[in-house]
Amino acid sequence: MNLTDSMQADMVQDAMLDVAVVGATGVVGQQFIVALQQHPWFRISSLAASEKSAGKTYEDALKDPDTKALRWFCCESIPDSVLGMTMQDVSTLDLSGVDIVFTALDSDHAKRLEPTYARIRPVVSAASAFRYESDVPILVPGVNLDHARLIQTQRKNRQWNGFITPIPNCTTTGLVISLKPILEDFGIESVAMTSMQAVSGAGRSPGVLSLDVTDNVIPFIPGEEEKVQTETVKILGSETHDRICSADFKVSCTCTRVDVLEGHTEAVFVSTRKSCDPDTVADSMRRFGRERRLDLPSAPREFLVVKGDPFRPQPRLDRDAHGGMAVTVGRIRQDPAREHGVKYVLVSHNTKLGAAKGAVLVAEYLLKSGYVKRRSNT
Repeated sequence: MNLTDSMQADMVQDAMLDVAVVGATGVVGQQFIVALQQHPWFRISSLAASEKSAGKTYEDALKDPDTKALRWFCCESIPDSVLGMTMQDVSTLDLSGVDIVFTALDSDHAKRLEPTYARIRPVVSAASAFRYESDVPILVPGVNLDHARLIQTQRKNRQWNGFITPIPNCTTTGLVISLKPILEDFGIESVAMTSMQAVSGAGRSPGVLSLDVTDNVIPFIPGEEEKVQTETVKILGSETHDRICSADFKVSCTCTRVDVLEGHTEAVFVSTRKSCDPDTVADSMRRFGRERRLDLPSAPREFLVVKGDPFRPQPRLDRDAHGGMAVTVGRIRQDPAREHGVKYVLVSHNTKLGAAKGAVLVAEYLLKSGYVKRRSNT
């Protein structure tokens, strides 16, 4: 590397923002670490987890206390750059050298801890704790980024220098991206959806053990249906007068767990306000997928991919479309049970678009739009 190249590299490093990953030893925290590796704008400067991990290196915090095996659950290898980092306690996290906090906490801990971070720093959260607050936007790139204006209201209401922006439930993400062009072009009267969700969406929790889910469908995911029904109309609503008016239609869903590792499949039934047919809906979705491109590092070339093959989409074939950041739709057809309506099948990647990588994309937008700024050195 010559002197000019070295100077340019230093300038790039100086321009990068320092981020903390909170809940770094859990499944979603690990996904954040993978999503942030070699990111052109963000670098991981702090890792935090429970008190029992504090003071250990990240590598030691991941080790099973009995077997010493590394409890790393991502398909990607553990980045060498984080193995030796010293873990902090989530309750006493030092934010003095941090520009953005990414949180992968469970809802109860998020409810308590995220406001302490948001008093001074922007928080992009994978937790559900604040999704339903009136001054908190649930942001989905390409769908409702105009809701980010609510951040200013949140700061004023809560007297925070930072803010909290949660991403939606992973099942909601694929649904709202597929519904957005239908809502814009034809209007929506009602939505019914049945999900067939990957086991990775449950983390390492009961109900997805091999003997439970193999050769089986688990017909109940606690709290999932209520989350999807509430979040969908909030995300597809309109931001006006410092609040979000929910979209004027009902959502009904049944959420199930199936024996698939990654990628949520959803069968969607939509009643529209205007007459439509499968071809016009497919054209609307294709146009939306092409036109909602964002000039951001984690953004896909198309948010929505439409397949004509009646055997697509399938999670094994389509979950990784555009790096796992696109929703794939197929089997668009007329719904004979509805006067105006269509039905279709979608697949979205629950641990990429629906989790950490989707949250990183939100942070990229917030930085580019000026909602996130480099911390003051004073």
